Amino acid sequence: MNLCDVKTIKHIMSVFDIKFRKEFGQNFLINRSVVEDIADNCADSVETSILEIGPGIGPLTTELALRYKSVVALEIDHGLISVLKYTLGEFTNVTVINEDVMKANLDDLLKPYFDAGRVSVCANLPYYITTPILMKLLECGLPFDYITIMIQSEVADRLCASAGSGDYGAITAVLSYYGVAEKLFTVSAGNFMPAPKVNSTVVRIKLHKNKPYVPKDEKALFRTIKGAFEQRRKTLPNALAAAFGELSKEEITDAIVSCGHKPDIRGEKLGIAEFVQLSDKLYELVKNKEN
Repeated sequence: MNLCDVKTIKHIMSVFDIKFRKEFGQNFLINRSVVEDIADNCADSVETSILEIGPGIGPLTTELALRYKSVVALEIDHGLISVLKYTLGEFTNVTVINEDVMKANLDDLLKPYFDAGRVSVCANLPYYITTPILMKLLECGLPFDYITIMIQSEVADRLCASAGSGDYGAITAVLSYYGVAEKLFTVSAGNFMPAPKVNSTVVRIKLHKNKPYVPKDEKALFRTIKGAFEQRRKTLPNALAAAFGELSKEEITDAIVSCGHKPDIRGEKLGIAEFVQLSDKLYELVKNKEN
């Protein structure tokens, strides 16, 4: 069954009386070679288990099941569960769960399905909720090898940007703390049904097994990054003065200078190593004031 064939998709939707739901950002892929390329890049071992988010009617799930040890697919749309039972019925290594990934306790949910083996994530993420889902995956603490996601190309540019570039932002810096992101290939809007208004890009994130830069306090690191970009037109001392109200602008400036930066530097110039170094300085200043 070719689940990327337009006639097949329309037939399935007719039989099961389902419609595309905009609130879930549903756009089904109609190019099988794209689906195969995504599946090929999800992991580097056939012994990997895959967490798939948003299987739709199952075209990518099928290719994942053919390549890897097992697949657990989370689908938020209850109306698609019966469809998936039909389209994936031949696979004994696929489990479909009707669950909203943003509400799920991933550790508890996936523990019965994933043993101590390797686990990666594969997802065609809705544009409107890309960042929250990605952050949940990064912060959940599960030992993923890779997170491979198809997202809006503009967002992909931000995720993979270099420090100092116009696309570099808070999400870029936070992501680089957890792993390394690379753009694999672009998928034009015409490869979807219905066609979105923008192109998509497949991004693969290789998660650090051991983070190269470890802050004294993660909360302080994320507070520093967030503060640096909330008012990105301001110099870093001015931006962080709003984020660290308990510190004076002079104290913040001294901390920035002590890290080897000019006092008029802006946040987008700092990579993750520099953010970790600066956050450690600010953390110690705050801690000393509290004692």
